[in-house]
Amino acid sequence: MLIDSRTPVLVGVGQFAERLDDPGYQRLSAVQLAAAAAQAALADTGADPVAVAAAIDVVAGVRQFEISVPGADIPLGCSDNFPRSVAARLGAKPRRAVLEVTGGQSPQHLVNEFAAAIAAGDAGVVLLAGGEAISTIERYAGADDRPDFTEHADGDLDDRGYGLDGMVSMTLLAHGLADMPAQYALLENARRARLGLSRSAYAAAMGALFAPFSRVAVGNRFAAAPVARDAASLATVSEANRPIADPYTRFLVARDKVNQGAAVLLMPVSEAKRLGIPADRWIFLAGHADLRERDLMQRPDLGSSPAAAAAARHALSMAGVEAGELTTIDLYSCFPIAVFTVADALGLAADDPRGLTVTGGLPFFGGPGNNYSMHAIAATVERLRAGGGVGFVGANGGSMTKYSAGVYRTTPSEWVPDESARLQAALDAVPVVTEAEEADGPATIETYTVKHGREGRRRGIVVGRLDDGRRFLAKGLADYLADPATEPIGTRVRVTPTGLANAVTLE
Repeated sequence: MLIDSRTPVLVGVGQFAERLDDPGYQRLSAVQLAAAAAQAALADTGADPVAVAAAIDVVAGVRQFEISVPGADIPLGCSDNFPRSVAARLGAKPRRAVLEVTGGQSPQHLVNEFAAAIAAGDAGVVLLAGGEAISTIERYAGADDRPDFTEHADGDLDDRGYGLDGMVSMTLLAHGLADMPAQYALLENARRARLGLSRSAYAAAMGALFAPFSRVAVGNRFAAAPVARDAASLATVSEANRPIADPYTRFLVARDKVNQGAAVLLMPVSEAKRLGIPADRWIFLAGHADLRERDLMQRPDLGSSPAAAAAARHALSMAGVEAGELTTIDLYSCFPIAVFTVADALGLAADDPRGLTVTGGLPFFGGPGNNYSMHAIAATVERLRAGGGVGFVGANGGSMTKYSAGVYRTTPSEWVPDESARLQAALDAVPVVTEAEEADGPATIETYTVKHGREGRRRGIVVGRLDDGRRFLAKGLADYLADPATEPIGTRVRVTPTGLANAVTLE
Protein backbone atom coordinates (compact mmCIF):
# COMPACT_ATOMS: atom_id res chain seq x y z
CA MET A 1 0.00 0.00 0.00
CA LEU A 2 1.41 3.40 -0.98
CA ILE A 3 1.23 5.89 1.88
CA ASP A 4 1.17 9.64 1.36
CA SER A 5 4.47 11.11 2.55
CA ARG A 6 2.61 13.48 4.89
CA THR A 7 0.80 10.67 6.73
CA PRO A 8 1.49 11.09 10.47
CA VAL A 9 3.07 8.19 12.37
CA LEU A 10 3.98 7.65 16.01
CA VAL A 11 7.61 6.59 15.99
CA GLY A 12 8.79 6.84 19.59
CA VAL A 13 7.32 6.53 23.07
CA GLY A 14 8.92 6.79 26.49
CA GLN A 15 8.04 6.60 30.16
CA PHE A 16 9.90 7.30 33.38
CA ALA A 17 8.94 7.05 37.05
CA GLU A 18 10.47 7.17 40.50
CA ARG A 19 8.96 6.36 43.89
CA LEU A 20 9.87 7.92 47.20
CA ASP A 21 11.14 4.59 48.53
CA ASP A 22 13.20 3.68 45.45
CA PRO A 23 16.90 3.10 46.24
CA GLY A 24 17.88 5.49 43.45
CA TYR A 25 15.24 8.15 44.19
CA GLN A 26 16.48 11.50 42.80
CA ARG A 27 13.80 14.07 43.71
CA LEU A 28 13.27 14.91 40.03
CA SER A 29 11.10 17.84 38.97
CA ALA A 30 8.22 17.58 36.51
CA VAL A 31 10.54 18.92 33.80
CA GLN A 32 13.20 16.33 34.60
CA LEU A 33 10.69 13.48 34.63
CA ALA A 34 9.23 14.57 31.29
CA ALA A 35 12.71 15.01 29.81
CA ALA A 36 13.76 11.53 30.94
CA ALA A 37 10.66 10.12 29.23
CA ALA A 38 11.40 12.17 26.12
CA GLN A 39 14.97 10.83 26.02
CA ALA A 40 13.49 7.33 26.17
CA ALA A 41 11.15 8.22 23.30
CA LEU A 42 14.07 9.42 21.18
CA ALA A 43 15.92 6.16 21.80
CA ASP A 44 12.74 4.19 21.10
CA THR A 45 12.72 5.36 17.47
CA GLY A 46 15.64 3.07 16.67
CA ALA A 47 17.37 5.96 14.90
CA ASP A 48 20.09 8.39 16.00
CA PRO A 49 18.50 10.19 19.00
CA VAL A 50 20.66 13.28 18.48
CA ALA A 51 19.49 13.62 14.87
CA VAL A 52 15.85 13.07 15.86
CA ALA A 53 16.10 15.68 18.64
CA ALA A 54 17.62 18.18 16.23
CA ALA A 55 14.68 17.68 13.87
CA ILE A 56 11.98 18.49 16.46
CA ASP A 57 9.78 21.25 15.04
CA VAL A 58 7.13 21.52 17.76
CA VAL A 59 7.15 20.59 21.43
CA ALA A 60 3.79 20.50 23.22
CA GLY A 61 3.57 20.07 26.99
CA VAL A 62 0.79 18.74 29.17
CA ARG A 63 -0.05 21.17 31.97
CA GLN A 64 0.95 20.10 35.49
CA PHE A 65 -1.69 19.95 38.22
CA GLU A 66 -0.10 22.78 40.19
CA ILE A 67 -0.52 25.19 37.27
CA SER A 68 -3.96 23.92 36.24
CA VAL A 69 -6.04 26.36 38.29
CA PRO A 70 -5.59 30.07 38.98
CA GLY A 71 -3.79 30.98 42.19
CA ALA A 72 -2.62 27.46 43.04
CA ASP A 73 0.30 27.05 45.43
CA ILE A 74 3.61 26.05 43.79
CA PRO A 75 5.72 25.21 46.86
CA LEU A 76 8.87 24.04 45.06
CA GLY A 77 8.66 26.35 42.06
CA CYS A 78 8.35 25.40 38.39
CA SER A 79 9.54 26.27 34.91
CA ASP A 80 8.16 29.41 33.30
CA ASN A 81 8.16 27.58 29.95
CA PHE A 82 7.69 23.87 30.54
CA PRO A 83 7.86 22.68 26.89
CA ARG A 84 11.07 24.58 26.15
CA SER A 85 12.65 23.44 29.43
CA VAL A 86 12.06 19.85 28.31
CA ALA A 87 13.34 20.58 24.80
CA ALA A 88 16.52 22.21 26.12
CA ARG A 89 17.46 19.04 27.99
CA LEU A 90 17.28 17.15 24.71
CA GLY A 91 19.36 19.64 22.76
CA ALA A 92 16.27 20.48 20.69
CA LYS A 93 15.40 23.96 19.44
CA PRO A 94 11.80 23.74 18.26
CA ARG A 95 10.18 26.41 16.15
CA ARG A 96 7.08 26.33 18.32
CA ALA A 97 6.24 25.52 21.95
CA VAL A 98 2.72 24.84 23.27
CA LEU A 99 1.34 24.42 26.79
CA GLU A 100 -2.02 22.64 26.61
CA VAL A 101 -5.16 23.38 28.62
CA THR A 102 -6.16 21.50 31.76
CA GLY A 103 -7.74 18.06 31.54
CA GLY A 104 -6.96 14.38 31.22
CA GLN A 105 -8.03 14.50 27.57
CA SER A 106 -4.87 16.53 26.82
CA PRO A 107 -2.44 13.80 25.67
CA GLN A 108 -4.85 12.16 23.22
CA HIS A 109 -6.18 15.52 22.08
CA LEU A 110 -2.61 16.66 21.34
CA VAL A 111 -1.96 13.50 19.33
CA ASN A 112 -5.14 14.11 17.33
CA GLU A 113 -4.39 17.80 16.81
CA PHE A 114 -0.78 17.48 15.76
CA ALA A 115 -1.38 14.43 13.61
CA ALA A 116 -3.79 16.64 11.67
CA ALA A 117 -1.21 19.44 11.56
CA ILE A 118 1.43 17.04 10.21
CA ALA A 119 -0.96 15.76 7.53
CA ALA A 120 -1.72 19.34 6.50
CA GLY A 121 1.96 20.21 6.25
CA ASP A 122 1.78 22.62 9.20
CA ALA A 123 4.13 20.67 11.48
CA GLY A 124 7.10 18.35 11.12
CA VAL A 125 8.55 16.35 14.00
CA VAL A 126 6.38 16.85 17.09
CA LEU A 127 7.29 15.95 20.66
CA LEU A 128 4.47 15.62 23.21
CA ALA A 129 5.58 15.38 26.83
CA GLY A 130 4.29 15.65 30.36
CA GLY A 131 5.45 14.97 33.88
CA GLU A 132 4.25 15.21 37.46
CA ALA A 133 6.32 15.24 40.67
CA ILE A 134 3.36 15.35 43.04
CA SER A 135 4.80 12.85 45.54
CA THR A 136 8.06 14.79 45.79
CA ILE A 137 6.24 18.11 46.08
CA GLU A 138 4.09 16.82 48.92
CA ARG A 139 7.07 15.25 50.73
CA TYR A 140 9.33 18.30 50.56
CA ALA A 141 6.93 21.27 50.47
CA GLY A 142 7.73 22.30 54.04
CA ALA A 143 11.17 20.76 54.39
CA ASP A 144 14.36 22.74 55.05
CA ASP A 145 16.19 20.74 52.38
CA ARG A 146 13.47 21.08 49.76
CA PRO A 147 14.64 21.17 46.13
CA ASP A 148 14.07 24.25 44.00
CA PHE A 149 12.32 23.43 40.73
CA THR A 150 12.24 27.05 39.55
CA GLU A 151 13.77 27.56 36.12
CA HIS A 152 13.62 29.91 33.15
CA ALA A 153 13.57 28.89 29.50
CA ASP A 154 14.06 31.34 26.65
CA GLY A 155 11.74 31.36 23.69
CA ASP A 156 8.11 32.00 22.92
CA LEU A 157 5.28 29.93 24.37
CA ASP A 158 1.74 29.35 23.15
CA ASP A 159 0.11 29.07 26.57
CA ARG A 160 -3.48 28.05 25.93
CA GLY A 161 -4.65 28.87 29.43
CA TYR A 162 -6.55 26.79 31.93
CA GLY A 163 -9.46 25.78 29.71
CA LEU A 164 -11.87 25.66 32.65
CA ASP A 165 -14.79 27.51 31.04
CA GLY A 166 -18.05 25.91 32.10
CA MET A 167 -16.31 23.57 34.54
CA VAL A 168 -16.09 25.88 37.58
CA SER A 169 -18.79 28.12 39.02
CA MET A 170 -19.52 29.97 42.23
CA THR A 171 -22.52 27.69 42.75
CA LEU A 172 -20.39 24.55 42.60
CA LEU A 173 -17.80 26.06 44.93
CA ALA A 174 -20.43 27.28 47.40
CA HIS A 175 -21.81 23.76 47.71
CA GLY A 176 -18.45 22.05 48.30
CA LEU A 177 -17.95 20.76 44.76
CA ALA A 178 -14.46 22.09 44.06
CA ASP A 179 -12.98 18.58 44.01
CA MET A 180 -13.38 15.85 41.42
CA PRO A 181 -14.27 12.96 43.81
CA ALA A 182 -17.40 14.80 44.96
CA GLN A 183 -18.48 15.74 41.44
CA TYR A 184 -17.93 12.22 40.11
CA ALA A 185 -19.71 10.75 43.12
CA LEU A 186 -22.83 12.65 42.09
CA LEU A 187 -22.56 11.18 38.60
CA GLU A 188 -21.87 7.69 39.93
CA ASN A 189 -24.94 7.66 42.18
CA ALA A 190 -27.06 8.96 39.31
CA ARG A 191 -25.90 6.02 37.20
CA ARG A 192 -26.64 3.60 40.03
CA ALA A 193 -30.17 4.96 40.30
CA ARG A 194 -30.74 4.68 36.55
CA LEU A 195 -29.69 1.03 36.67
CA GLY A 196 -31.87 0.37 39.70
CA LEU A 197 -29.01 -1.09 41.77
CA SER A 198 -28.74 -1.08 45.53
CA ARG A 199 -25.76 0.57 47.24
CA SER A 200 -24.18 -2.77 48.07
CA ALA A 201 -24.69 -4.19 44.58
CA TYR A 202 -23.16 -1.13 42.98
CA ALA A 203 -20.19 -1.18 45.37
CA ALA A 204 -19.57 -4.79 44.38
CA ALA A 205 -19.71 -3.83 40.70
CA MET A 206 -17.15 -1.06 41.19
CA GLY A 207 -14.84 -3.45 43.01
CA ALA A 208 -15.23 -6.09 40.31
CA LEU A 209 -14.44 -3.49 37.64
CA PHE A 210 -11.20 -2.31 39.22
CA ALA A 211 -9.79 -5.56 40.64
CA PRO A 212 -8.36 -6.60 37.23
CA PHE A 213 -6.85 -3.12 36.84
CA SER A 214 -4.85 -3.59 40.04
CA ARG A 215 -3.46 -6.86 38.72
CA VAL A 216 -2.25 -5.16 35.53
CA ALA A 217 -0.49 -2.52 37.66
CA VAL A 218 1.49 -5.24 39.43
CA GLY A 219 3.20 -6.07 36.14
CA ASN A 220 3.95 -2.45 35.22
CA ARG A 221 7.37 -1.23 36.33
CA PHE A 222 6.19 2.39 36.17
CA ALA A 223 3.17 1.87 38.47
CA ALA A 224 2.91 3.96 41.63
CA ALA A 225 0.87 1.43 43.64
CA PRO A 226 1.47 -2.06 42.19
CA VAL A 227 -0.62 -4.07 44.66
CA ALA A 228 -3.19 -6.62 43.50
CA ARG A 229 -6.52 -6.20 45.31
CA ASP A 230 -9.69 -8.22 45.10
CA ALA A 231 -13.13 -6.76 44.49
CA ALA A 232 -14.22 -6.92 48.12
CA SER A 233 -11.17 -5.11 49.47
CA LEU A 234 -11.60 -2.34 46.92
CA ALA A 235 -15.23 -1.65 47.76
CA THR A 236 -15.21 -2.26 51.52
CA VAL A 237 -14.40 0.51 53.98
CA SER A 238 -11.38 -0.27 56.15
CA GLU A 239 -8.64 1.58 57.99
CA ALA A 240 -6.55 1.64 54.79
CA ASN A 241 -9.54 2.17 52.51
CA ARG A 242 -11.34 5.09 54.08
CA PRO A 243 -14.48 6.62 52.57
CA ILE A 244 -13.83 9.66 50.36
CA ALA A 245 -17.18 10.67 48.87
CA ASP A 246 -20.09 8.22 48.73
CA PRO A 247 -19.94 5.78 46.97
CA TYR A 248 -16.14 6.01 46.73
CA THR A 249 -13.49 4.59 48.99
CA ARG A 250 -9.82 5.55 48.60
CA PHE A 251 -8.93 2.56 46.44
CA LEU A 252 -11.63 3.44 43.89
CA VAL A 253 -10.29 6.90 42.97
CA ALA A 254 -7.30 8.16 41.02
CA ARG A 255 -3.99 8.17 42.91
CA ASP A 256 -2.32 11.53 42.33
CA LYS A 257 0.68 10.89 44.62
CA VAL A 258 3.07 9.97 41.82
CA ASN A 259 6.34 10.96 40.17
CA GLN A 260 5.86 10.01 36.52
CA GLY A 261 6.65 11.27 33.03
CA ALA A 262 5.69 10.15 29.53
CA ALA A 263 6.38 11.34 25.99
CA VAL A 264 5.38 10.58 22.40
CA LEU A 265 7.06 11.47 19.10
CA LEU A 266 5.05 12.02 15.91
CA MET A 267 6.22 12.91 12.43
CA PRO A 268 5.30 12.52 8.75
CA VAL A 269 6.30 9.34 6.95
CA SER A 270 8.74 11.38 4.84
CA GLU A 271 10.63 12.54 7.92
CA ALA A 272 10.63 9.07 9.46
CA LYS A 273 12.28 7.78 6.29
CA ARG A 274 14.79 10.64 6.19
CA LEU A 275 15.83 10.03 9.79
CA GLY A 276 16.18 6.31 9.20
CA ILE A 277 13.45 5.21 11.61
CA PRO A 278 12.62 1.56 10.84
CA ALA A 279 9.10 1.00 9.51
CA ASP A 280 8.44 -1.58 12.23
CA ARG A 281 8.51 1.30 14.76
CA TRP A 282 5.68 3.16 13.00
CA ILE A 283 2.21 3.21 14.51
CA PHE A 284 -0.71 4.77 12.63
CA LEU A 285 -3.60 6.79 14.09
CA ALA A 286 -6.50 5.15 12.28
CA GLY A 287 -9.35 6.84 14.14
CA HIS A 288 -9.73 9.86 16.39
CA ALA A 289 -12.33 12.17 17.92
CA ASP A 290 -12.57 15.07 20.39
CA LEU A 291 -15.95 15.96 21.92
CA ARG A 292 -17.26 17.98 24.84
CA GLU A 293 -20.12 17.26 27.21
CA ARG A 294 -22.63 19.78 28.51
CA ASP A 295 -21.74 21.65 31.70
CA LEU A 296 -22.41 19.55 34.77
CA MET A 297 -25.72 21.04 35.91
CA GLN A 298 -27.15 21.22 32.37
CA ARG A 299 -26.90 17.53 31.49
CA PRO A 300 -30.18 15.71 30.88
CA ASP A 301 -28.77 12.52 32.44
CA LEU A 302 -26.13 13.00 35.12
CA GLY A 303 -25.29 9.31 35.01
CA SER A 304 -24.03 9.15 31.43
CA SER A 305 -21.92 11.01 28.87
CA PRO A 306 -23.24 11.06 25.30
CA ALA A 307 -20.10 12.96 24.26
CA ALA A 308 -17.73 10.27 25.53
CA ALA A 309 -19.83 7.54 23.96
CA ALA A 310 -19.98 9.36 20.62
CA ALA A 311 -16.24 10.06 20.60
CA ALA A 312 -15.39 6.42 21.24
CA ARG A 313 -17.79 5.12 18.62
CA HIS A 314 -16.66 7.64 16.00
CA ALA A 315 -12.98 6.83 16.47
CA LEU A 316 -13.72 3.13 15.97
CA SER A 317 -15.94 3.83 12.97
CA MET A 318 -13.18 5.88 11.32
CA ALA A 319 -10.78 2.97 11.77
CA GLY A 320 -13.33 0.53 10.37
CA VAL A 321 -13.23 -1.75 13.39
CA GLU A 322 -15.70 -2.97 16.00
CA ALA A 323 -14.91 -3.02 19.71
CA GLY A 324 -14.71 -6.80 19.56
CA GLU A 325 -11.82 -6.56 17.09
CA LEU A 326 -9.60 -4.47 19.36
CA THR A 327 -6.37 -6.02 20.58
CA THR A 328 -5.75 -3.58 23.42
CA ILE A 329 -8.04 -1.19 25.31
CA ASP A 330 -7.35 1.59 27.77
CA LEU A 331 -10.36 3.39 29.20
CA TYR A 332 -9.64 6.41 31.38
CA SER A 333 -10.23 5.28 34.93
CA CYS A 334 -10.11 8.23 37.33
CA PHE A 335 -13.37 6.90 38.79
CA PRO A 336 -15.47 3.83 37.93
CA ILE A 337 -18.15 5.74 36.01
CA ALA A 338 -15.57 7.01 33.52
CA VAL A 339 -14.88 3.38 32.60
CA PHE A 340 -18.47 2.16 32.83
CA THR A 341 -19.76 4.90 30.52
CA VAL A 342 -17.49 4.09 27.58
CA ALA A 343 -17.56 0.34 28.21
CA ASP A 344 -21.37 0.47 28.10
CA ALA A 345 -21.28 2.45 24.87
CA LEU A 346 -18.94 -0.05 23.21
CA GLY A 347 -20.57 -3.19 24.63
CA LEU A 348 -17.50 -4.11 26.70
CA ALA A 349 -17.91 -6.20 29.86
CA ALA A 350 -16.01 -5.41 33.03
CA ASP A 351 -14.37 -8.82 32.85
CA ASP A 352 -13.44 -8.61 29.15
CA PRO A 353 -10.49 -11.03 28.79
CA ARG A 354 -8.48 -8.38 26.90
CA GLY A 355 -8.70 -6.10 29.92
CA LEU A 356 -9.83 -2.48 29.95
CA THR A 357 -6.43 -0.99 30.79
CA VAL A 358 -2.87 -1.41 29.53
CA THR A 359 -1.26 0.42 32.45
CA GLY A 360 -3.17 -0.58 35.57
CA GLY A 361 -5.41 2.49 35.63
CA LEU A 362 -5.32 5.72 37.58
CA PRO A 363 -6.00 4.25 41.06
CA PHE A 364 -3.11 1.75 40.78
CA PHE A 365 -0.74 2.75 37.99
CA GLY A 366 -1.23 6.33 39.12
CA GLY A 367 -2.91 9.52 38.03
CA PRO A 368 -0.09 11.85 36.96
CA GLY A 369 -2.20 14.98 36.74
CA ASN A 370 -3.42 15.61 33.22
CA ASN A 371 -0.81 13.30 31.68
CA TYR A 372 -2.13 9.79 32.44
CA SER A 373 -3.19 9.01 28.88
CA MET A 374 0.30 9.76 27.55
CA HIS A 375 1.33 6.65 29.51
CA ALA A 376 -1.64 4.76 28.08
CA ILE A 377 -0.63 5.72 24.53
CA ALA A 378 2.98 4.68 25.20
CA ALA A 379 1.93 1.32 26.63
CA THR A 380 -0.50 0.77 23.73
CA VAL A 381 2.24 1.43 21.18
CA GLU A 382 4.60 -0.99 22.93
CA ARG A 383 1.98 -3.76 23.00
CA LEU A 384 0.99 -3.27 19.37
CA ARG A 385 4.59 -3.39 18.22
CA ALA A 386 5.09 -6.62 20.14
CA GLY A 387 2.00 -8.41 18.87
CA GLY A 388 0.32 -6.35 16.15
CA GLY A 389 -3.34 -5.47 16.02
CA VAL A 390 -5.46 -2.45 16.90
CA GLY A 391 -5.51 -0.47 20.15
CA PHE A 392 -8.02 1.98 21.63
CA VAL A 393 -7.21 4.81 24.05
CA GLY A 394 -9.96 6.89 25.64
CA ALA A 395 -8.94 10.06 27.50
CA ASN A 396 -11.26 11.96 29.81
CA GLY A 397 -11.06 15.48 31.24
CA GLY A 398 -13.01 17.41 33.85
CA SER A 399 -16.12 15.79 35.30
CA MET A 400 -16.64 13.69 32.15
CA THR A 401 -16.57 17.06 30.37
CA LYS A 402 -14.02 16.52 27.59
CA TYR A 403 -13.33 13.24 25.81
CA SER A 404 -10.66 12.44 23.25
CA ALA A 405 -10.31 9.03 21.64
CA GLY A 406 -7.67 7.41 19.48
CA VAL A 407 -7.45 4.13 17.57
CA TYR A 408 -3.92 2.92 16.83
CA ARG A 409 -2.77 0.20 14.46
CA THR A 410 0.43 -1.31 13.11
CA THR A 411 -0.79 -1.68 9.52
CA PRO A 412 -0.52 1.41 7.28
CA SER A 413 -3.51 3.74 7.44
CA GLU A 414 -3.99 6.90 5.42
CA TRP A 415 -4.77 10.01 7.45
CA VAL A 416 -8.50 10.80 7.47
CA PRO A 417 -10.01 13.92 9.08
CA ASP A 418 -12.59 13.24 11.77
CA GLU A 419 -16.16 14.51 11.94
CA SER A 420 -16.06 15.76 15.53
CA ALA A 421 -17.49 19.16 14.55
CA ARG A 422 -20.62 17.56 13.09
CA LEU A 423 -21.05 15.31 16.10
CA GLN A 424 -20.50 18.22 18.48
CA ALA A 425 -23.22 20.24 16.77
CA ALA A 426 -25.66 17.36 17.27
CA LEU A 427 -24.74 17.06 20.94
CA ASP A 428 -25.14 20.80 21.44
CA ALA A 429 -28.59 20.75 19.88
CA VAL A 430 -30.04 18.63 22.68
CA PRO A 431 -32.07 20.75 25.14
CA VAL A 432 -30.39 21.39 28.49
CA VAL A 433 -31.77 21.28 32.02
CA THR A 434 -32.45 24.68 33.58
CA GLU A 435 -30.67 25.37 36.87
CA ALA A 436 -32.19 27.24 39.82
CA GLU A 437 -29.23 28.76 41.61
CA GLU A 438 -31.51 29.97 44.41
CA ALA A 439 -34.01 27.19 44.97
CA ASP A 440 -37.03 27.36 47.24
CA GLY A 441 -39.83 24.86 47.70
CA PRO A 442 -40.67 21.17 47.62
CA ALA A 443 -38.40 19.00 45.53
CA THR A 444 -37.06 15.51 44.84
CA ILE A 445 -33.49 14.22 45.24
CA GLU A 446 -31.97 13.38 41.85
CA THR A 447 -28.53 12.34 43.10
CA TYR A 448 -26.28 12.96 46.09
CA THR A 449 -22.99 12.35 47.83
CA VAL A 450 -21.52 12.62 51.29
CA LYS A 451 -17.99 13.98 51.61
CA HIS A 452 -15.99 12.33 54.38
CA GLY A 453 -13.20 14.29 56.07
CA ARG A 454 -10.21 12.59 57.66
CA GLU A 455 -11.35 13.87 61.03
CA GLY A 456 -14.72 12.13 60.65
CA ARG A 457 -16.78 15.12 59.61
CA ARG A 458 -19.44 14.42 56.98
CA ARG A 459 -21.01 16.89 54.56
CA GLY A 460 -24.04 16.04 52.48
CA ILE A 461 -24.52 17.41 48.96
CA VAL A 462 -27.73 16.98 46.97
CA VAL A 463 -28.71 17.56 43.37
CA GLY A 464 -32.45 17.87 43.24
CA ARG A 465 -35.35 18.84 41.03
CA LEU A 466 -37.97 21.37 41.97
CA ASP A 467 -41.50 20.43 41.06
CA ASP A 468 -41.27 22.68 38.00
CA GLY A 469 -38.33 20.58 36.69
CA ARG A 470 -35.51 22.99 37.46
CA ARG A 471 -32.35 21.46 38.91
CA PHE A 472 -30.55 22.77 41.98
CA LEU A 473 -27.65 22.10 44.32
CA ALA A 474 -28.06 22.03 48.08
CA LYS A 475 -26.19 21.10 51.24
CA GLY A 476 -27.41 19.05 54.19
CA LEU A 477 -28.86 15.68 55.24
CA ALA A 478 -25.40 14.12 55.73
CA ASP A 479 -26.58 11.52 58.25
CA TYR A 480 -29.61 10.53 56.19
CA LEU A 481 -27.63 10.29 52.96
CA ALA A 482 -24.87 8.23 54.58
CA ASP A 483 -27.23 5.70 56.15
CA PRO A 484 -26.78 2.45 54.16
CA ALA A 485 -30.37 1.48 54.97
CA THR A 486 -31.79 4.43 53.01
CA GLU A 487 -32.28 5.09 49.30
CA PRO A 488 -32.09 8.87 49.05
CA ILE A 489 -32.72 9.15 45.31
CA GLY A 490 -36.38 9.92 44.76
CA THR A 491 -36.87 11.17 48.33
CA ARG A 492 -39.07 14.22 48.76
CA VAL A 493 -37.30 17.17 50.38
CA ARG A 494 -37.64 20.89 50.93
CA VAL A 495 -34.95 23.25 49.68
CA THR A 496 -34.33 26.76 50.99
CA PRO A 497 -31.86 29.42 49.81
CA THR A 498 -29.40 30.49 52.53
CA GLY A 499 -27.13 33.10 51.02
CA LEU A 500 -24.61 31.63 48.57
CA ALA A 501 -25.80 28.05 49.04
CA ASN A 502 -29.11 26.22 49.26
CA ALA A 503 -30.01 24.02 52.21
CA VAL A 504 -32.12 20.89 52.02
CA THR A 505 -34.23 19.16 54.68
CA LEU A 506 -36.55 16.19 54.65
CA GLU A 507 -40.04 17.23 53.70
